Amino acid sequence: MTGLLLVPLLAPCALPLLARHAVARLAPGAALWALTLTVLALACSSLAALGTLVLAGLLRLPLFAALEELVHPLNANPVVLPLAAPAAGALAVCAWKLVRSALRQAGGLRSARRRAAARPTVGDLCVIDSPGPDAYALPGRPGRIVVTTGMLRSLAPAEREALFAHERAHLAGRHHLHLLVAELAAHCHPGLRAVRPAVRLAVERTADEAAAATTGDRRLTARAIGRAALAASAAHSARPAGAAGATSGPVPQRVAALLGPPHRPHRLAPLLGALLALCAGLSLAAAGAGAVSLHQRIEIAQGEVPGAAHAGGAGAP
Repeated sequence: MTGLLLVPLLAPCALPLLARHAVARLAPGAALWALTLTVLALACSSLAALGTLVLAGLLRLPLFAALEELVHPLNANPVVLPLAAPAAGALAVCAWKLVRSALRQAGGLRSARRRAAARPTVGDLCVIDSPGPDAYALPGRPGRIVVTTGMLRSLAPAEREALFAHERAHLAGRHHLHLLVAELAAHCHPGLRAVRPAVRLAVERTADEAAAATTGDRRLTARAIGRAALAASAAHSARPAGAAGATSGPVPQRVAALLGPPHRPHRLAPLLGALLALCAGLSLAAAGAGAVSLHQRIEIAQGEVPGAAHAGGAGAP
């Protein structure tokens, strides 16, 4: 069991390298979904593995063994108990950070929606009278494009339309959910923290390509993104955590991609997709198998499997 549970705890360490290659070689939309699903699977597997280790360690203690009505000693690897203590600490830290991050993001979005609701809107556009250039997609029902007068003055009319197309792509694709998954997953395992920039880049590249398709002009879109980012760099952004905006992420890399030809399938794309799926699948399978193995051992210790109380003895995994 212990060996199985090490897989979901080690697998996230390989994801940052795979994520960088995925963003560079997969189509932006495909990279975004592949990374989001992989990050979600690895985060859930990591938490499940920690929980299984903690439970296995607790059931080695007389008090918890009595609560579970264990009539035989729990047959488990002797290293489980030493691993259970740090696993319990890691699980507690993860839970605290997850709750804190979720509350912070929810509070920021609520405050931003209240501010937007107090201002007049034109369609999905909410203009804030502020000299600081800023623009972002504010999710909700309905979603809004929040833009300051400073940003509107910084762009030509055609560039404004390209910027609005970018932000509408964020709203239509519900990109804030991808960012939320990446942010929360980063608190579940240290190896997933480095994946957040890759997910952010995939989000922005997806919206960039959607805006270029809407305007029909990749150079115009690149110019709008570049000028908006340059203008916003000198101002404080009021964008809430979790909201996507055209001026975030590695803008020079995004502009260079827009100035180049549209994405073409890369020969390594199928391999990268398969590696991401394998990483997620192995992690989920190992965490599930570890949990099932513990459940079976608990049944044996409870005497529900006659004659199997001491099966596997010293050779138990």
